Amino acid sequence: MTHVDHHRSDAPPPFDLLRPRRPITGISAVLLPFTDAGLPDLDSLCGLVARTAEAGLAPAVNMDTGYGNLLEPQQRDAVLAAARSVVGAGPLVAGAWVDDRPGDRWRATTQLAAVEAVAAHGATPVICPSHGLSALAGDEVVAAHAAAGEHCERFIAFELDPVFSPAGRIWDLDTWSGVMAVPACAGAKHSSLRRDLEWDRLRRRDAERPDVAVFTGNDLAIDMVMYGSDYLLGLSALAPDLFAARDAAWAAGDPSFFERNDDLQALGSFAFRSPVPAYKHDAALFLQLRGWLPAAAVHPQAATRPSGEAGVLATLLARLERWT
Repeated sequence: MTHVDHHRSDAPPPFDLLRPRRPITGISAVLLPFTDAGLPDLDSLCGLVARTAEAGLAPAVNMDTGYGNLLEPQQRDAVLAAARSVVGAGPLVAGAWVDDRPGDRWRATTQLAAVEAVAAHGATPVICPSHGLSALAGDEVVAAHAAAGEHCERFIAFELDPVFSPAGRIWDLDTWSGVMAVPACAGAKHSSLRRDLEWDRLRRRDAERPDVAVFTGNDLAIDMVMYGSDYLLGLSALAPDLFAARDAAWAAGDPSFFERNDDLQALGSFAFRSPVPAYKHDAALFLQLRGWLPAAAVHPQAATRPSGEAGVLATLLARLERWT
């Protein structure tokens, strides 16, 4: 696979991409809460899924935000079943994972089984990064997604920067374009944390397959929705209601969009600072501050933030409360 240069870009200014009043499709990753005993708290999860759906966003479970890469297959299935019990016939998205290690070969049958397991719940699979998948050449990555498309009606592709996970890779643009061309590909989540690479993908999408969504995963630049991106974010797990209100302001041409976005971005810039994976601890703390979770426990293997974190988050919450 072609190396992606993360230090320079020849992307032109993005002014041609601005899409005022465009309706935004929001998919929000949902945090998986844990008990103090280190077990998934499915009751609290159901409450978060309900709040997400009630806000008008599609809930996404078993994503990185939901510790999908750290769960056992039976735990993922239990999470997915719980989420489906909440949303009924509503839209639902879920990560389809291959559990492997650095150096492992691509496990095609395991990936297809994971896709089928998600689709069996009536959810849209997100083909999550794995070490084997990320090691494939570009044409092999496209072929792997084409095979997945034969096992579900639609899927979402996912390229992820290694800053989030060592199994992550950002594809070269031609690989991204090839995946986008797979008929069952409904969209691709792009999580490089770089605007220019996402602008490149938006231009390629507009030229080659306008019906495919570019789901931004850039929690440090959530205004990418101004340029034609939709989103599948971890940050929105902290405030799906406020994201939905921001989206509505953009669609209505309401100038409050910019202040709403600024306030949400302030939260994102703090929560997604290095080490980035610890944002899930921030999410738990913030949701507890909002009264949406009884505790701020995280997965036993999750990175955590230092003491005093809740005080800063409380200040950011007070800033956002003017919109509630």
